[in-house]
Amino acid sequence: MGKVLLIDDDEIFLKVLEKYVAERYPGLTVLTCNDPIKCLASITGDLDLLLVDLEMPGLDGAKILSYAVSKGVSKNRVIILSGHDADYLHNRFPMGSCLAVLNKYEGQQENVLDMIFSALQQKSVGKKGC
Repeated sequence: MGKVLLIDDDEIFLKVLEKYVAERYPGLTVLTCNDPIKCLASITGDLDLLLVDLEMPGLDGAKILSYAVSKGVSKNRVIILSGHDADYLHNRFPMGSCLAVLNKYEGQQENVLDMIFSALQQKSVGKKGC
């Protein structure tokens, strides 16, 4: 099963996204955490995808991205979520810094997440068949 970790201090958003993934992508195991500091122990090299909020108290998403990479998580398996617009996010995280930067409140961004979750689930299902 694909292992996904969602880190966001907004508990409502976290629960909505967790439920969304669980209902539509049953081949994925979803772990959630609303405290960025407590989440550090859950960041391991075997994560298939890490979604992390940029703005959180105590430890922001940019620092978590750096930490995750130091723990063996490929930057190409990290998505930064934020309420900022796309221009701000792309300036802060240039192409190649991570898999994607998404505005978590724009409905169109859901399509990008769906493509990523779908690809991850297909990859996960393919591993089972081998």
